[in-house]
Amino acid sequence: MKSPSVCLLLGVSAVLLTGGTVSKVSLINTPDLQQFFSGQSVSLSCVEDGQTADGCTVKRAKGGTTEDCGASESDFGVFKGSVCVLDLLSSYTGVYWCETSAGQRSDLINITVIHKEDRAFILEIPALPVMKGSDITLHCRHKDGSTHAAYFYRNNHIIGDKSKSQNIVIHNVQQSDEGSYWCSTDISGASPQSYLRVRDPPLPPTSSYLITASTSSGSGANDTAGYRPPTPSSPVSVLHLLCHLLVISPYCVCSILLVLICCSRNLGNQRVVFMDTTQPAELSDVAVDFTTEHDFC
Repeated sequence: MKSPSVCLLLGVSAVLLTGGTVSKVSLINTPDLQQFFSGQSVSLSCVEDGQTADGCTVKRAKGGTTEDCGASESDFGVFKGSVCVLDLLSSYTGVYWCETSAGQRSDLINITVIHKEDRAFILEIPALPVMKGSDITLHCRHKDGSTHAAYFYRNNHIIGDKSKSQNIVIHNVQQSDEGSYWCSTDISGASPQSYLRVRDPPLPPTSSYLITASTSSGSGANDTAGYRPPTPSSPVSVLHLLCHLLVISPYCVCSILLVLICCSRNLGNQRVVFMDTTQPAELSDVAVDFTTEHDFC
């Protein structure tokens, strides 16, 4: 049976190994919006490494249950090729994601569907997380399809120049721009609220060096003529390497501690065996001494 310390180290090692895993499956919705009026259409597709993901299912959570797009027992969407198409009804409000057969999930997106009789405006805001450094534009759209001048809010505070505008542009998005947004007019009330998520841009793959071998000619050309010297490593590549080291180093430390604990347990067992084997030898010496004394008498 493993000691508690050994089990703890094994558990920490497993967490460290799985903690650096990043989901490659993404849910793409077209258009990339969170709020819609009933009767509009939206397309959802699963993408992995920039290509359509095979074996993925578009799922929805609603009222404590999970539904698959295109399932025969559900009215949730219709599959056209690899795309789940929704002709939006108010019942389509919910949380959506992609899931592989292995259980890997994409980021969640929220879709809110509004009856035109209930509200006159919706806020056009991205459903997918926005990358830091990018620019986004928000519109306040009327149920007749036009955009109206409105006040735009984030976390209960007016943003922009505190006056009505046709749209609001957020330049160089940062983490501080994350929050709950909505728009409001003087005549027809406010839109629903939606949450804008901000993410760090993905690290680019480590750059590789390109070395082109030259072709030799009959005249004995220099073999290094086609050589391209490697470019210095970029700071991003160094940062990428450091991130990997930060993930791997704790696992290595835990593995070393695990080996030390096992070795110490083995050494302890050897000491006990040594003491047991030396005891008969002492009894034998006593017996020899007794015989010698008897013969002398």
